[in-house]
Amino acid sequence: MAKMDGDVLGQLLQEVFSNADGAKRLLEYLLNRAMQAEASSHVGADRHERTDSRMGYRNGTKPRTLSTRVGLLELDVPQVRACEPYHPSMFARWQRSERALLVACAEMYFQGVSTRNVRAVLEAMCDGEISSATVSRVAAELDEKLTAFRHRRLDSTAWPYLHIDARYEKVRVDGRVVSQAVLVAVGFTADGRREVLDWRVGDSESDETWGALFDALKHRGLRGLRLLTSDAHTGILSAMDRHFQGVAWQRCRVHFKRELGRKVSYKIFKELMADLAAVFEPDDRVACLARRDEMAAKWERRYPAVAKMLEEGLEDCLAVLDFPEHHRKRLLIDEHAGEPDEAAEEAVAGGGCVPQRRRVQPPAGRPAAGSA
Repeated sequence: MAKMDGDVLGQLLQEVFSNADGAKRLLEYLLNRAMQAEASSHVGADRHERTDSRMGYRNGTKPRTLSTRVGLLELDVPQVRACEPYHPSMFARWQRSERALLVACAEMYFQGVSTRNVRAVLEAMCDGEISSATVSRVAAELDEKLTAFRHRRLDSTAWPYLHIDARYEKVRVDGRVVSQAVLVAVGFTADGRREVLDWRVGDSESDETWGALFDALKHRGLRGLRLLTSDAHTGILSAMDRHFQGVAWQRCRVHFKRELGRKVSYKIFKELMADLAAVFEPDDRVACLARRDEMAAKWERRYPAVAKMLEEGLEDCLAVLDFPEHHRKRLLIDEHAGEPDEAAEEAVAGGGCVPQRRRVQPPAGRPAAGSA
């Protein structure tokens, strides 16, 4: 048997260099032999072997094809009986690669690439044909996963910190591409783990749209919330007053800096930001406010709007100082890293168009905007 295997293998190796299908036939042979050996290990015995360690019996083979770079392989998968089903390990590895390909397919579809163009890209990648039905199936699977994601319960752990934000994306609504607000909520646990809790589309950042998101989070079991970080949009603050009474509000420092920077000439923008960084440097609220007063006095004559904004809004950026230092550092780091704006970019089309509004809408059964 060993000699015959050696002869067959030698012949196949020669065909690799002399036959266009040589590499394909060699790979088919090696994979079939590997599956036979793996099946023997699975049942605990070789073919026709009598042993006390036997756990099952061979039951013929089943044809299966496998798409590879060298062509479509025709394989004979061993079947077994009287034991656990045999699953070739190589198929599991291939399925992970296929899964990565299908994830790429889903990502393109989610970013608004048409089914026809997705198919063209995948065919170029795979050097084979991909049907429109396959692309549509992956898109349907993506919809199911998104629905399951939005339905998941949140009460398995406490979420003491919540960052919320919105970004505007081009979304297809009734056949027209319009600008819509994508609202995103990112939660943080006490040990620093962060997770996108929800995202949805709204016509604007109104009290109703934010209220619907907050109501859905509570409906799914959000608990332990102590601090909510956001910009100073009136819709957020109004919805927060109705849904999260007693929760502290932290004004996002990144948004505060951007808004403050728009009040001065670009020539002195760096100077303004350096002064503001000095204000935020202390870990003590009183010290920060003292530096704020000094900065406001410095800028009041040249840019009274800057001084006014410092006096009226900066204290709202200091709420995080009332929380544990190790929590505070993580929250501020993520705030400056662009969270949850980056989460919004990943959750929706990072440079394309969301195919349909329903793909970023709340799942069926959740309150719609205005029902809170």
